[in-house]
Formats: sequence, C-alpha cells, structure tokens
Amino acid sequence: MTSLVRHLTIDCADAYRLATFWAQVLGGTLAEDDEDGDPEATVTAGGVSLLFIKVPDAKTVKNRVHLDLQPQDRSRDEEVERLLSLGATLVGDHRRPDGTGWATMADIEGNEFCVERSAEERARIRN
Repeated sequence: MTSLVRHLTIDCADAYRLATFWAQVLGGTLAEDDEDGDPEATVTAGGVSLLFIKVPDAKTVKNRVHLDLQPQDRSRDEEVERLLSLGATLVGDHRRPDGTGWATMADIEGNEFCVERSAEERARIRN
C-alpha cells in the first residue's frame, strides 16, 4: 500500500483568517468546527484539502511549494482582478501580449501562488 496526501498544510499567523481567504478563492468550505482564533483551520474545495496551522514564525523567504490556479469560469485576467479584490497582491506579472503566461500573486499573508490561463484560453492559444 502506498501513502495518500491527506492535506496540503500551510503555516500561517492566523489560520482561520487565511483559511477564510482561500475558501473564497477556491469556492470551498471551512470545516464545520473551525472558528475564529483556532490554531488550525481546514478548507475543502474540488477534492483538495488545505490545512492551515498557526505557527509563531513569520514568513521570511519564497515558498518552496506553491499552488497553481486555473480559472474554471472566467479568464486568467478576470481571475487576477477577482483575487485582487479579495486582498491578494500581484507579485510578478508574467502575462505576455500574445495571451500566454501567468500572474504570480501573494495571499493575505504573503504566500505566493500563480494564476494560469483557463482551459478555454489554452485551447485558443497553444503555448
């Protein structure tokens, strides 16, 4: 028997606040027993479970692992705008004039993630 990834765990300063942000980003849900101030909070979305755990250390360097998001019902650029409205920041803009590329963003605690093109955009522009 092999192992199964149960959660992708993210260290953070405020587990409930960051989990709430990611629940909005992913259209997911928080665990029923998660409350503001809890040291752990879990988000489930699209078959993925993210576990946020409060740690005393501040983020100081670039993530070694990050999420790559692919919008399902909007374009990459529309998703970037939606995420900015939720409190994310644009860290690196790698979008090209021909429509290829991605945007590197940071969540409300500075954890980097990328927004790629939607499947529809990929079908129109091969690269």
